[in-house]
Amino acid sequence: MNISGSAAITGIGELKPEINAGGRSSLDLLSEVANRAIKDAGLKKSDIDGLLVTPPAEDSCFMWPAQVAEYLKMSPSYINIVELGGASACAAITRAALAVTAGLCRHCLCLSGGIWDSQVFNSQEGKLAVMSRAEIDYELPYGPMGFNSGYALIAHRHMYEYGTTAEQMAKIAVDQRQNALANPDALFNKQAISIEDVLNSPLIVDPIHLLEIVRPCSGAAAVLVSRWEEAADMPNVPVYLLGMGEACTHNSIVYSDSITVSPVKFSAARAFAMAGLKPADMDLLSLYDCYPITVIITLEDAGFCEKGAGGDFVQSHDLTYRGDLPLNTHGGQLSFGQPSYAGGMSHVTEAVRQLRGTAEKRQIEKNRLAFVNGNGGVMSTQSSLILGRDKNEGR
Repeated sequence: MNISGSAAITGIGELKPEINAGGRSSLDLLSEVANRAIKDAGLKKSDIDGLLVTPPAEDSCFMWPAQVAEYLKMSPSYINIVELGGASACAAITRAALAVTAGLCRHCLCLSGGIWDSQVFNSQEGKLAVMSRAEIDYELPYGPMGFNSGYALIAHRHMYEYGTTAEQMAKIAVDQRQNALANPDALFNKQAISIEDVLNSPLIVDPIHLLEIVRPCSGAAAVLVSRWEEAADMPNVPVYLLGMGEACTHNSIVYSDSITVSPVKFSAARAFAMAGLKPADMDLLSLYDCYPITVIITLEDAGFCEKGAGGDFVQSHDLTYRGDLPLNTHGGQLSFGQPSYAGGMSHVTEAVRQLRGTAEKRQIEKNRLAFVNGNGGVMSTQSSLILGRDKNEGR
């Protein structure tokens, strides 16, 4: 079944990422951002009959969707939780599109974000709570094996197999910081950085430097997905869901056939096939960027360049909003910040702003189509979206 163009993003809301949430809870943040998205869509809370949430970072997931609905004083007819790590936000948009197309609801609110608790991933107890049995048995005994270590292994292997350089990876962080300077909501928007700055920043896990690692923080983002028939009469330019695809080949990289190949190879192919489009058609790339190597492998496996050519590809293109290949124009999570699961949603909200033509100073000139990708775990679960201004694009 091809549901291309049957649903549209009609409202968005986003909070400025913060290191200190000022005593607010995850529910407080989600409530504030939900109201922003509903207002943006020109709707009332009573119009919302679908609710999808990603897990909180600092609380139990038990009955979390119901907790959120109760706090928001909503009574949805469709409700669920989506947990695919960093792919959760894009995956929530996909499920919302399926729900409104199937008639389970008319307007589905997708909420993501929370309060960042450093102990979730940084303590031994926190790591054990989120690691699989394979990771505990076969990875943890050999070192810290947090996300930094896993992506460092991938980066090293990519450098060995394809000749990718540290300078090429650093350029991604540099270009995205340039984008962040035009985004008043970005966490790091005060000072430009150079490739030398990145490579001279502390080496955290060889070959990954401090300025190549996302900064966890607190925040929230909301996206409202509606039936296409409803979208035409709403105040904003509708952004249609033209293609969707997901894939998962492993959880722990212990079970990955090749740590330099991502399941985005399959999720992106499915999204492009549904949309009837190809990578060369895209005007904007909004890619999950927990580390620069994530961007390089996503570009390769999604089909924007040949396998192994990702380093040369980013080196030969201007990735800023003024450039020939606009990528993560909000600054990416490397400069915008990673407000829990809302880090992944920031790639969706930015793509919507660009396609609407409301990205202000960082607005790209050609804004017809966008490719958005979410990445969960250590290059594990992938969720890809094709967004566009014309619901019949590609047909």
